[in-house]
Amino acid sequence: MSRAEMLRNTPLRALLAAETISTTGTQMTWLALPWFVLVTTGSPARMTLVMIAELVGLAAAGLPAGAVLQRFGARRTMLVADAVRAPLMLLVPVLHWTGHLSVPALVALAFALGALAGPYFAAQRMMLPELLGENEAVVTQANALLQGAVRVTMLLGPPLGGVLIGLIGAPSVLLVDAATYAVSFVLVLVFVPSRRPVPVEDDSRGLLSGLRFLVHEPLLRVWTPLFILGDAAWQAFFAAVPVLVIERFGAHATIAGILFAGFGAGAVLGNLLSFRFLAQRFEGLRLVAFSVPFQALPLWILPLDVGAPVLFAAILMSGIANGICNPTIHSVMTLRMPPAIRAKAMTAFMTIWGVAMPLGLVIAGPVLSVYGARPVLIGFAAVQSVAMLGVAVSSLRVRQAVPEPAPA
Repeated sequence: MSRAEMLRNTPLRALLAAETISTTGTQMTWLALPWFVLVTTGSPARMTLVMIAELVGLAAAGLPAGAVLQRFGARRTMLVADAVRAPLMLLVPVLHWTGHLSVPALVALAFALGALAGPYFAAQRMMLPELLGENEAVVTQANALLQGAVRVTMLLGPPLGGVLIGLIGAPSVLLVDAATYAVSFVLVLVFVPSRRPVPVEDDSRGLLSGLRFLVHEPLLRVWTPLFILGDAAWQAFFAAVPVLVIERFGAHATIAGILFAGFGAGAVLGNLLSFRFLAQRFEGLRLVAFSVPFQALPLWILPLDVGAPVLFAAILMSGIANGICNPTIHSVMTLRMPPAIRAKAMTAFMTIWGVAMPLGLVIAGPVLSVYGARPVLIGFAAVQSVAMLGVAVSSLRVRQAVPEPAPA
């Protein structure tokens, strides 16, 4: 499939539009919800508690959701998740305006939203092979488009969220997020065709079959802990940014949003490079090995006492490297899972991810409360460096162990 044919594919365009709209709202919430908790309670620990609850919900629903995803398929799973998340998100501003919103209620709602996020994200990754087939280069280019659309939301969502927090308040921003879930539901329902779920085979039965696959697959058993370690560190970074902005620049939500947007802007540029030039020209594991370390390198600037423009530039450079390697990473991970076990393996990965993600916040919360943002940012850069170097080395080793494919 050529790039032009891909861009004319109506279901793919509808999926891109749905993800752009829905994730823009989610990105605004990533800033609005922690900011709301932080400014109303004055407690970074309570802020991280709400963030942890969402990740715990993701982990708790992970393995059981694999059976649901395997039975219903990616499209129906995405529809159910959006249909339920919209009213749940709506509850936050409604409870706030009626005077019934408490920290326990926020924790419970965050848990429920996280429980729906796991199967949704797993379904999102499975959707592209369902629509386009199993060719790695094609799926990588489609992933670059999808991630580019999502990264645009990282560019637009946080600064828009920061501006809207100042104009209409954080609870109203959450109301906008609820509306985006509803729009995403309609787009997928109307324009993305239904596909018959893959038949269940004997080796894909059982709650732990996906986990067993990840343990025995030569590349994924190394990539899984490394990427999860790196993503846990990103959670600490997300928690550190509001504290960093308050410490250095005053309580300016717009600056926090712009810093978040730096990564999104860089990732969009990297996704464009992947789609236009790299996916068809470079073998996947080689591209990962030589690009992923540069995601970590600029992060060592963040702990330094520099201005907001320099921080933005560092996050931007990290985002470019991420945008280059991430479409290939997601394609390789997805396609190394056979279709019959893909739903179980993908949700097993999301379960491990959800279990590990709170670790970054559990560590970051007390450190932020006592020592501020700088130690958290140093740890973030160090963990990212170790994890991404490990990904690069393992990619080269697995690549060298497999014979080069014959030219087409």
